Amino acid sequence: MSERDTFEYALLRVVPDIERGELVNVGVLLYCRHREHLAVRTHLDADRLHALAPSADLEAVRDAIAAWEGAVRGEGPAGVLSAGERFRWLIAPRSTVLQPGPVHTGLTADPDAEIERLVARLVRAPS
Repeated sequence: MSERDTFEYALLRVVPDIERGELVNVGVLLYCRHREHLAVRTHLDADRLHALAPSADLEAVRDAIAAWEGAVRGEGPAGVLSAGERFRWLIAPRSTVLQPGPVHTGLTADPDAEIERLVARLVRAPS
């Protein structure tokens, strides 16, 4: 059996109207401290978002998602932070259109496979 390590993850959510509080999951941010592994996987279902918020600015949402992906890779100001510091910075509460959800934990032997499983289960539309 492969050694399993703890990991933390948070959903990345689009909240197009803060007052209404409705949201669409668009990604998963995963951090495994033991392996210094930080990753994000995203999937924007434009039809789902438009069903919730017909006037949502898809280009602005895509730009915000791209900024998160860049921060995970250590681009821009996040480049001086360790993987753990970037994770903590990204999961900090915000009142913007793109928000992190609560942090959850688990055990995994393969963080990359785990994030793919979480995206398939929690972000992508069921077939």
